[in-house]
Amino acid sequence: MKKIINKITVLALIVSVFTSCDSELDQVPFDEFGTENAYVTAADFENAVRGVYATLTSPSFYGGSDAGGMLDAPDVLSDNVTFAQRGRGTRRTLHNWQYGASDEPMGGLYERAYQLIYRANVLLSKSENFEGENKANVVAEAKALRALAHFDMITFFGKIPTQSGDANGSLGIAYMTEPEPLEEPKRETVGFVYDQLVIDLTDAAANINESNGPGRLSKDAINILLSRVYLYMGKWQNAIDAANRVTTAIAPRTDVVGVWEDENQSGLAFYIPVNPPVLGNTVGVTWSQGGNNNLIPEYVVSYELYNLFAEDDIRKEAYTFQATNDNDNLAFNAIKKLYKRPGGAPGLVDIKIFRAAEAALNKAEALYNLGQEGPARTALDAVRTKRYTTPPSGETGTALRDAIRLERRLEFAFEYQRFFDLKRWGLPVDRESFGDLADGSGTPSDQLSLPASSNKFQLPIPQTAMDLNPNLVQNPGY
Repeated sequence: MKKIINKITVLALIVSVFTSCDSELDQVPFDEFGTENAYVTAADFENAVRGVYATLTSPSFYGGSDAGGMLDAPDVLSDNVTFAQRGRGTRRTLHNWQYGASDEPMGGLYERAYQLIYRANVLLSKSENFEGENKANVVAEAKALRALAHFDMITFFGKIPTQSGDANGSLGIAYMTEPEPLEEPKRETVGFVYDQLVIDLTDAAANINESNGPGRLSKDAINILLSRVYLYMGKWQNAIDAANRVTTAIAPRTDVVGVWEDENQSGLAFYIPVNPPVLGNTVGVTWSQGGNNNLIPEYVVSYELYNLFAEDDIRKEAYTFQATNDNDNLAFNAIKKLYKRPGGAPGLVDIKIFRAAEAALNKAEALYNLGQEGPARTALDAVRTKRYTTPPSGETGTALRDAIRLERRLEFAFEYQRFFDLKRWGLPVDRESFGDLADGSGTPSDQLSLPASSNKFQLPIPQTAMDLNPNLVQNPGY
């Protein structure tokens, strides 16, 4: 595996997609896991698993980056945002679905995910030497992190099982469970990868601590991810069962604004604190730079989405804000998620990854798909009663399905899910022709529609990865 890691290091230098934050990440202890005596004491294993977590904070993964990572790409690819003409033009190729293999969209995530997987696999391969009382917990964390990295990759680079009838037999990714020195793995099928995700997450959920404190996974966080995996697989009852094991309470309406301003952690099952800042991350500049009166947005809330938030929906205040660029006399519906803390520097906010509200919405969708409309509506209302002063309810049939999908869009706007939801539902991306200014005027995004059948729903495997591993097969259409 040393050979592969060396190749990956060269790749990072060649493509130059990583910032100085990633350079600091490479200095984390256990980066290369080069010596046998690195894994002796319980503290060694604790330090090692923290090194695995640290990879999540790299800019191209969950740390925020102009190259596109988990914090922005699922919305940039979808219908939730409109390209802002006053920004720097970041991720425009991604937004316009004009990428090819040589453009390497999400290439940074691809590399960092496999780096995390390698670190986790080395820890797991050494765990037989670990006799500490926290062994089961650390092993569970490593398996869950390995699963999360594989899951984030396959949602971009492979089909989702419910997307189409041929999805499970189509090209997935290489699912790595050993730190093999000279491995040049082939891509497994989508079905195989999802089965492996379930194996890792089920084992991790059974053995992890109920809580490991801020910045580390817990039993609830893993069950939320497991419920999502089952939902993507179309295994509705399994998704419900995993969601039912989540005990974290959904954030009440009074706490929702404060969650995104880092004034409370209500409803959070897994988040990464950035106070003090983690490796200099400034995640909020993903969407905008500047202040309320001199905003330079990269992307703004699509006018269609902005108007879908009811006036009594607290998420409109929590997720969006009105901002101007007084120099140009322009007003924007700006994205507040990840923007900043009150009075703080732009971009300095905690990274939120799993929230209790997802368990309820996963459960609602799965129940509806099983024909259990009453329980589905109850699960949906568990979220709606904590978001509206006068929550809607009472839908049946197709209207209930649409209500579940709408609440999912509103709840997770600018939060790493929209593109994947459209993809797994087999729906196109249809952007309205509104512009980038607050009243819907201005200039719309260049491209407005991506058919559900488009190969662009599966991003290309980075060309540099193809060059390094002759056993990889490129996605169709690239």
